Order: sequence, then structure tokens, then C-alpha cells
Amino acid sequence: MDVAPYLDSPEKSDAGLSALARGVVGSEILRIAGEIRAVQATGVPVCDLTIGDFDPKYFPIPKELLEATRKALEAGQTNYPPAEGILPLREAVLRLYERDLGLTYPVDSIVIAAGARPLLYGAYRTLVDPGDIAIYPVPTWNNNHYAYLSGARGVPVPVTAASNFFPTPDQLRPHLSSARLLILNSPLNPTGTVISKQALTAITAMVLEENRRREASGKRPLYFVFDQVYWTLTFGSATHHTPVEVVPESAPYVIFLDAISKAFCATGMRVGWGVMPPAMRKRVSDILGHVGAWAPKAEQVGVAALLNKPEAVQVFRDSVRQKLSQRLEALYGGMMDMKKDGFPVDAIEPQGAIYLSARFDLCGRNVNGTVLKTNDDVRRLLLGAGLGVVPFQAFGLAGESGWFRLSVGAVSMDDIAAAFPRLRALLAAVPAPAVR
Repeated sequence: MDVAPYLDSPEKSDAGLSALARGVVGSEILRIAGEIRAVQATGVPVCDLTIGDFDPKYFPIPKELLEATRKALEAGQTNYPPAEGILPLREAVLRLYERDLGLTYPVDSIVIAAGARPLLYGAYRTLVDPGDIAIYPVPTWNNNHYAYLSGARGVPVPVTAASNFFPTPDQLRPHLSSARLLILNSPLNPTGTVISKQALTAITAMVLEENRRREASGKRPLYFVFDQVYWTLTFGSATHHTPVEVVPESAPYVIFLDAISKAFCATGMRVGWGVMPPAMRKRVSDILGHVGAWAPKAEQVGVAALLNKPEAVQVFRDSVRQKLSQRLEALYGGMMDMKKDGFPVDAIEPQGAIYLSARFDLCGRNVNGTVLKTNDDVRRLLLGAGLGVVPFQAFGLAGESGWFRLSVGAVSMDDIAAAFPRLRALLAAVPAPAVR
């Protein structure tokens, strides 16, 4: 029986939903992806630099992870895992952090989840009451959405290329005394930039100082959520540091978020971990257990097996970094060549993650009788030349600054090379801005 005639239209059905559901904003990146698919369906070649993912043709997962996961499935490891994650994986994460980051935690500090997303959501739900303040820089990945879902009062701190797209201590200082959460991500999605040791040390010291004041007055602490899901992917002179490394006394207030998604090109396998004070870990486990946000058991077994092979981990990391660096440098070099030739473009030298920050200074230009007024207008123009990019507005940054995220995990070197002649031809036909 066809039930479609009995169903309300989406618009009518929406009226009966909760205020929370009606207020949720969908993913801007998914909307852009739909437009790209429509363009590709017409036969126009597109260098799709929008998706923060990996194409397995170019970036397959480690063979050790594949084999160990397959064996776990064949052995019947398909039942519910413990809410906090299987012990062998939690222990493997501890060894990884001790070996590669110089941080030694107890096993009770580790919780395993279905990627880093549930852990970020779990941190908000564990630490924030409605109306509590969460501070995060913009552009940022999804903190505006998680603040909304948790009832937090989000305080976005706009950042610019002048500070490498990270907040300065002076920007954060006025907000810390009233905040419950500070959230930073490095290497940063969407910019691909890495916070300096000096800046991280200053910010972490401020968090510690604020908590010492609160402890003396009996107030609830300020927690520092540090999303380091891209920490194994740094390039050139950029170096990853952690808050606990630079200020060890900050450990009671720091929550690490991490996952295999980017480090091992395994976004769809959904295995991540949080590292935090044990009492907090228990509550995060309880919350995520109620929504079934644990990672699949077989994948947990496979990840534990991989992490216990440090030589294989290092070989894989080196290979991935080399391939990503080639793509990012090709993009950056092409942009800089265009800048030298007088085109209105710019970019930041690759530092980390899978992203390049690129600027197309086109707002105000008149193209075929239409003035480009917004970054989204610029994005649509670039898509017409077969270049798919994401404006920083998709990551909470207001204003038409011309900055875009370019992601290289799902493209080949040939895709990148083929994009620049199209881009040059497009921009060569764009008139210069009118002289005022």
C-alpha cells in the first residue's frame, strides 16, 4: 500500500516538531556537495576540494587495520562493546599517547566512541548546563551546532590570518572568567593551520590561572576541550603541541578528542577516543552509552591491533603525509603562481590537516552584469569553472572576507593540475573592480 498520499509535506510536518529540532541548521557542506553532484551530472569536470574525507583510491586504510578488523568479524566480534570501549583498545591508546606525545594517563581516563563527533557532543553535554558559556574561535568545526544542541551560550571569537586563524590570549582574556568551556582544534579544520607552542602555552596558562581563582572561591572549573584529530598530519616546520605538554598542571581541566578518521584515512570506520580526568570519563561514557554512540566492536579490535604495531603506524603516517603534502603544495604553488601573475588570489602555506586556506578577492566584481556580493556568490562562480570549495561561512565566520577551505583528501594530483588552467581562464575574464 502506498502511504505517500497520507503523509504531510515536510513543511507541514515540521510544525509539529520540538523547538530544538526546528532550530537545527543542516550542514552547509552537504548542501554544497549536492550542487557539485548536479554540475558533475552535466559532464562538467570538477576538482572537488569540498569534502573533508579521503578517497580510498588514493588513501586506502592501513592493511593491518583491514586485516585485523576482518579477522575480528570472522571471529564473531559483533556484539555490544563496553560503553567505555574494549580494554585492549583503551590500553593501546594509552601506549600511543605515552610513546608519541609523552603523556601518561591511567586507563580510566580513556573512553572509546564512534569517532570524535560523539565525544565533542558528549563533552558539551557532560560539562554544560543551559546558559553556560562555551568559547570557540571562528572559523571552527561544528561548535556553533553543539553549543545550540546542548543549550550553551556560544561565544564565537572571530580570528584572522594575521594570528594564523587562532585566538590570541588578549582575545580570550575578557571571556574566560564567565566561561565553562574553551574549545580549540589544532591542526585546525577548516584552515589547515597549527597553533604555535607559544600561543598554546599562554592560553593554557590562562586556563590554569582562572581555575586557581575559581578553586579559591568554590566556583565550578573552566574546562579546555582540545580537538587534535589531525595531530599526526603536520607539514614543513609546523609542530604539534598539547596543552598538557606545555602546562602539565592543566591536566585536570583538559579533554582531548581524537580518532582514526584522519590519522588512518578511516573516516567511515567510526572509532575515536577521548582522554580526560577519570570522573569525567565515566559521565561521558554514561551519556554516550544511552545514545549507543560506541564504536563497532570489530573495528575496535582492529584499531587496537594496529596501534600495537608502532612500526606499521609510522610507515603509514609517513606515506599519508607525503601524499597529502604533495597535493597541498601543488595547490599552494598554483595559487602563489597566480598571485605573482596578478590574479586576486592568496593562500597560507600548508601547515597541517588536509586543508589549504585560500582567498579569492572577488567580492564587488561585476561578472556578466551580476555583482559578486558574497563568498557564496564567489563559490558559485568558481564551481562554474570546475573548482569546488567551501567558504569559511560554513564554519561560523561572518563577513565576506574571501577565505575558503580547499580539501585534498579526495582528489588526485592530475585533478589539481587540470583545475588551474580552468581557474586562470575564469579569473582572466573577471573585470577589475571599479575605481572609486
